[in-house]
Amino acid sequence: MRKIIIIYSTTDGHTKEICSYLLNIIEKSNNQVTLISIENAEKIDLTIFDKIVIGASIRYGKHSPKVYEFINNNLQILDNKSNAFFSVNVVARKPEKNQADTNPYLKKFLLQIPWKPKQLAVFAGKIDYQKYNIFDRYMIRMIMWVTKGPTHPETNIDFTDWEQVKKFGQLICEM
Repeated sequence: MRKIIIIYSTTDGHTKEICSYLLNIIEKSNNQVTLISIENAEKIDLTIFDKIVIGASIRYGKHSPKVYEFINNNLQILDNKSNAFFSVNVVARKPEKNQADTNPYLKKFLLQIPWKPKQLAVFAGKIDYQKYNIFDRYMIRMIMWVTKGPTHPETNIDFTDWEQVKKFGQLICEM
């Protein structure tokens, strides 16, 4: 039995939902999985885990500063463990931008960090305008208008390819 930690950074909760789905897949392969937010991850001894998985959402083109800080503070441990990183963003709803080597946000992120994750994935996120505050609703609708995405104020669309998430979970088990 391997000990795996999944650390998530989420803006609206969807990345945590994806991580919970991964947890269920990984546990079915007889692994012990810990799920924790990036805000609480500094309290955990990462050396006790066999594998470290980090998932982070994008808001306005960037991952949370806490993701960068966590990576920088734990670079040596991350480099010495089996590891994976995935990004959740709505631009990945487009087939030409839903892979690690084609997603502009992930490519930019990887250039900004010293860590080189061993496995990478990108998952399309979710649009739920009713959940956002007024500023975010306006800004995200404007971004969606420019990128030809959904703009109706009552839109609630999960673009996530759950089969892709399942395959990534299985890959994590095989690492």
